[in-house]
Amino acid sequence: MASLSPAQRALLQAVSELAYCNPFLPERVVLERAVLGAEFHEGEPVWSQSVEDPERPRENVWRIAAKLEPLVEQARGHLQEQDPPLYEDAVLHLLYQRYYPKFFEAGFGAQSGKPGRWRFYQEFVADWNHFGLPAAHDPSHIFACFRQIQRAFEQVFRDIIGSSMPAARLRASIWQSIFTHDMRRYRRTLYARMGEFATLITGPSGTGKELVAREIAQSRYVPFDVQRLSFADDGAGSFFPINISALSPTLVESELFGHRRGAFTGAVGDRKGWLEMCPELGSVFLDELGDLDPAIQVKLLRVIETRTFHPVGDTAARQFRGKLITATNRDLGASMKKGLFREDLYYRLCSDQVVTPSLAAQLSDSPGVLRELVFYMSRRVAGAEAEELAPEVMDWITGNLGSDYAWPGNYRELEQCVKNVLIRRNYRPSDSAAADPIEALAGDLRAGRLTADELLARYVTLVYSRTGSYEETARRLGLDRRTVKAKVDTALLESYRGL
Repeated sequence: MASLSPAQRALLQAVSELAYCNPFLPERVVLERAVLGAEFHEGEPVWSQSVEDPERPRENVWRIAAKLEPLVEQARGHLQEQDPPLYEDAVLHLLYQRYYPKFFEAGFGAQSGKPGRWRFYQEFVADWNHFGLPAAHDPSHIFACFRQIQRAFEQVFRDIIGSSMPAARLRASIWQSIFTHDMRRYRRTLYARMGEFATLITGPSGTGKELVAREIAQSRYVPFDVQRLSFADDGAGSFFPINISALSPTLVESELFGHRRGAFTGAVGDRKGWLEMCPELGSVFLDELGDLDPAIQVKLLRVIETRTFHPVGDTAARQFRGKLITATNRDLGASMKKGLFREDLYYRLCSDQVVTPSLAAQLSDSPGVLRELVFYMSRRVAGAEAEELAPEVMDWITGNLGSDYAWPGNYRELEQCVKNVLIRRNYRPSDSAAADPIEALAGDLRAGRLTADELLARYVTLVYSRTGSYEETARRLGLDRRTVKAKVDTALLESYRGL
C-alpha cells in the first residue's frame, strides 16, 4: 500500500489518543469527532446511563470500528514497518471493539455465563496473529486487560448515575483509581502493582462512598490462565467491608486483624481477620475511617508500611496481600489538628483520593439529574411499577420540597423519599438533616437568598472553622486579617466545628 494520506494519518493519530483516554471525560467526545468528522453522531457531552434507554447503543463507537477496520487491513504491512506504535494502537483499539460484545456476553462473577465462556480466546489469538503484533505483547495479558476495561466500564457506567459534570468527574476519578491517568504505563507494568496503593474516598454522608469502593475493588486486574482458558479469580467474595462507627474498638480490631483464643473476654476461639482472609486480588474497605481508635491507627500504619500485622494475642506475623480502601465524611485535616487522627497514617492513605459529590452539587450543575435519579431509584425499589411511581415522586417533590431543596442527606435521603412516597405518598425531611449548616449555606446560595456581605461572612466563618487561624484564613481567601476577624460570625462558628 502507498503511504498514508494526511487525512488517514490524522485519523489514526486520533484513534491512538482515543484508545487510551478516560472514557468518562468530555475529551472522549472531542476525539470521536476528530475520527469521524461529518459522520460523528451528536449526543451527550459525557457518557452516562439514560433512564429511558439503559441499553442505548454507543453509535460513535461502532462507527469508528467500521471506519478503522478496512484502513488497518490495507495499511498492515506498510504501517507495521513505518510507524509500529501507531499501527499497534490502531489494532489494539480495533480488537477491543471487536471482542467487546463477547466479553459483555460472558458476564461477571465466577458462576455467570455459560461453561467455557472464555473459549473465544482462541479466536482472539488467531486475530492477534493475523495482525502480526510484536512478540513484546503477550496476547493473554492484553486479553486480561481488555476484560478488565470492559468490566470496569460497565460497572461504573451502570452504577454511577447522572449526566451532570460532577457525576462525570466522579466516574472519571474512579477510572483513574483503577487504571491511573496513563493507561499505557498501566498496561506495561502498573497492572500488577495497583494493590500497593491505598485509596481514600471522601465526601458527605450519603453520597455513595461504599459504592465507589466496590467499583474499584471489583474492577481489579485478573490474570488469564491460557491452559485452563479461565481467569484466576473473578473477584467474587473479594470485598471485605468494615463499618468502624458501628463497632467498638475491640471488635474493629478483631474484625480487621483477627485474634487468638483468650485474647480478650469473649474470644472463645481463634479467628482470622479480614486482612488475613483477603486474597491478593481482594480489597479491605474501612468505612467511617475518621472514627478509628488511635491505638488501631498505629497498627494500621504498620500494615501499610510493612504489609504485615499481628492478630490480637498472637506474636506471629501475618501478611496482608490485598488492597486497602478507606472512606470518611470527616474533615481529616481538622481531626489531625485536634490530635484525633495521625498525620503519618493520613499521608500513607492519601496516595489516591476520590471525592464523591453531594446531590446538591449535581443538581446545581444540572437540575434534570433529579429526574434521572428518581427514575433509577424507582426501578430499584419498585421494579415494574417504576414508570408510574417516578412521575408521582417528582410531582410530590416539586409540590412540597421545591426545586431549591438542599437534600442534606444526599442520595440516601432521596432514596428514602422515593420509598416514603411509594408507601405513604408523603415524605418528611428530618429536622436534624435540614439543620446542617453547610447544606443550608448551599441551599441559600442556589436560591439566591444571600447578600454579598452575608455570603462573605458565612464563607469566612466556614474557612476559619477549618483553619482556627485568622492569618491562615486571610491567606487562603486573599483578605486582610482585620477583615477576616470582623467577618467571623461567632454564633455560627460552633455549628461549623466538627463537621
